[in-house]
Amino acid sequence: MEAITRRRFFAVTGTATAGAFALTRAATSWAAPGFDGTVWREYGTPLVGPTGSGPLTGDTVAIKDLYALAGHKVGAGNEVWLAQAPVETSTAPAVAALLAGGAAVAGISRTDEFAYSLAGTNGHYGTPPNPAAPERIPGGSSSGSASAVALGLTTIGLGTDTGGSIRIPSSYQGLYGIRTTHGAISVDGLIPLAPSFDTVGWMTRDRAELVKVAGVLEPDLPAVVPFPRAVYADSLIALADPDVASAVRAAIADWPAELPIDRIEFDAGQLPLWVKAFQIRQGWEAWRAHGAWIDLHWDALNPDVRSRFEAAAARSAEELSGADAVLASARATIDAALGDAVLILPSASSVAPPRDSAALGGEVIEDIRARTFQLTCLAGISGRPAVSSPLPVAGPPIGICAVGPRNSDRALAALPVNGS
Repeated sequence: MEAITRRRFFAVTGTATAGAFALTRAATSWAAPGFDGTVWREYGTPLVGPTGSGPLTGDTVAIKDLYALAGHKVGAGNEVWLAQAPVETSTAPAVAALLAGGAAVAGISRTDEFAYSLAGTNGHYGTPPNPAAPERIPGGSSSGSASAVALGLTTIGLGTDTGGSIRIPSSYQGLYGIRTTHGAISVDGLIPLAPSFDTVGWMTRDRAELVKVAGVLEPDLPAVVPFPRAVYADSLIALADPDVASAVRAAIADWPAELPIDRIEFDAGQLPLWVKAFQIRQGWEAWRAHGAWIDLHWDALNPDVRSRFEAAAARSAEELSGADAVLASARATIDAALGDAVLILPSASSVAPPRDSAALGGEVIEDIRARTFQLTCLAGISGRPAVSSPLPVAGPPIGICAVGPRNSDRALAALPVNGS
């Protein structure tokens, strides 16, 4: 089936611009210009057609290589896993809902290995392009889906967000992206990383599309929520690099009058402890999901992902118990600080790092990752939805993030935090 459905055209280069690949919605995927193996694992014209008609008729989707699609394998960003994987006999509910809403699946997009990274780099298949900043990384782990959208190859990029895997590529590539309320959309048919934090998410080039998809995937949630106010904390904004912090502060200074915004005090000094607890729980669950397989295939892992699984394998029950106590306290603290307000903060601590420095790893990248995780963990710990929106800046893209009350996803997606 792969040989039949895969269409190999000319390669999309990492220096392409979004404008060069801008397609009309109707033409997207049906007459797509290329197959780039760093973006796609499988690609079709389309790969799978819609099963119904509705709000998404004419739209096309790149689905992250974690979702089950009947007739195809799930590769999870790893060559050996893909070779051993069975052909799926059913389709994940989230994908099925998009198909029923009228969308077609353009292809299966690349992911960071087991979704256990935020960079978008993959030693097996290469790094997808970032057309908004060609010399910089795309962000992960929903990297292929983000690049497909940014390149104009699809209108929707379906991904997942555990610790920031929608928000970070959205920020790095100038996209709109949503991490949904934990548990609001079924994760059945999805290769897990850490079920306590895993969520369905997606990316688009405009807010209207983001909202439209939310209506299809979360029809039971309210489209309008009376948010009482928005809030921000200087201590959280200060975690970002000066250029990112300045752009977020400028957006706050130009805040729309319809929704009041207030400054709150927030102790950012507790965030490293929260992140450590998050990572212990995440690693514990990731090892339980994949440890038996990884124990037989350590050499099949990229070095960065291998090091995370090695740390996860060494976690003790006592560490997990302590981490869970920290997470429970953190969630209570977040809920008390925010209530029903919308928290405004940077989507990531920096613009996308350069490809060469990211490939080298080291202190600079680890510092960026640590500060970014302190920002993204707030939604992950509390189970709240979060929407990243691009800011109007010169140079590499910068995202502003809105974290809303649980189950406010559709209203939060529509909130014009960046003026549009």
